[in-house]
Amino acid sequence: MAQAGLNTGCQENAGLRIDPALLERARQLARWALIVDTHVDTPYQLARVQADISQRTDKGHFDYVRAREGGLDAVFMAVYVDSEHEDRGDAKAFADAAIDAVEALAAQSPDKFVLGRDPDDIRRNFGAEKVTLLMGMENGAPLEGNLDNLRYFHGRGIRYITLCHSKCNHICDSSFDEHRKWRGLSPFGRDLVAAMNDMGMVVDVSHVSDETFYQVIERSRTPVVATHSGCRHFTPGFERNMSDEMIGVLAAKGGVIQINFGSIFLKAGVAAQFQAFKKQLEQEIAGKGLAGADKEAYADARWKQGRFDRAQVGDVADHIDHVVRLTGIDHVGLGSDFDGVANLPVGLEDVSCYPNLIAELLRRGYTPPDIEKIAGGNFLRVWREIMDAAED
Repeated sequence: MAQAGLNTGCQENAGLRIDPALLERARQLARWALIVDTHVDTPYQLARVQADISQRTDKGHFDYVRAREGGLDAVFMAVYVDSEHEDRGDAKAFADAAIDAVEALAAQSPDKFVLGRDPDDIRRNFGAEKVTLLMGMENGAPLEGNLDNLRYFHGRGIRYITLCHSKCNHICDSSFDEHRKWRGLSPFGRDLVAAMNDMGMVVDVSHVSDETFYQVIERSRTPVVATHSGCRHFTPGFERNMSDEMIGVLAAKGGVIQINFGSIFLKAGVAAQFQAFKKQLEQEIAGKGLAGADKEAYADARWKQGRFDRAQVGDVADHIDHVVRLTGIDHVGLGSDFDGVANLPVGLEDVSCYPNLIAELLRRGYTPPDIEKIAGGNFLRVWREIMDAAED
């Protein structure tokens, strides 16, 4: 969502009543398992609020110290491109600047961050006390309708593309946009899915409309992934999440849904509050005639004023449970959207908090091998299958 909140710290036991022995076991398991978070919006956050994330900070949801406290080993830094950049014609340049910023993190702190480009890099770095930084592009606007740009961004390290964001673009229709332009994929979008298959890139169906999703499933020769989504079962009418049928189809294709930690993705009441506030904000922006930087600044200020209920760490476990009941243990993972959502659950305030979720999963009877799959194993397996299919 690219609406970051302030760091409030990981409230490990505040209102959660986690058994201390269980939490200690969870912390040990967080160090043992390879944890991969497939969507963190820190590059966008750093572009707005400067901070040295090689040290502990009091801003945002991610820094090196808190990541290691939480056992986080690898993270996909989202190269987020606001929908307006496609209209302004500067989407490619904006994405390049964000990639430069991620590369700079690794160059400036090579003892803490290391760039990665495939599952082997993640496994190779595991245990070295470094956080592997990978990159996914959130919104395919920077491709500008040219498959040469796909090859260019692959060369720069982009390994998945979220086809759209909050508005329909030249690739496909968005779940957040009521004005559907293509009734699914555009002609270029259809070519793009095939080209991404050929290159071993992950097609990310987070943010797309339902029609787009089913067309991607039909056209893709490889599994697809929702890198930061939730279950519509808990948020009826919230198209940004996935229905039970869609989750089943995704799994049958061999893919995985990575569960978003934002409270609006987890609980129906919060999703309704969000939708109402979003509609009101759009009316305010239109009434004031705001655009560009003025629109972004106004929206940021208003989102900070918004008041929404909060989920609990158990709500994330509920979504995981639901996917497991629908598909089995092999098709669910973690895509927090840290630094991209402002309203996080109690007990999952930042990247130091993964042990709280692991403790809840242990309490519900998940085994260490189960948790290893959820923490990163499922996504890495699917990503490897996508890459192997391209090589074949």
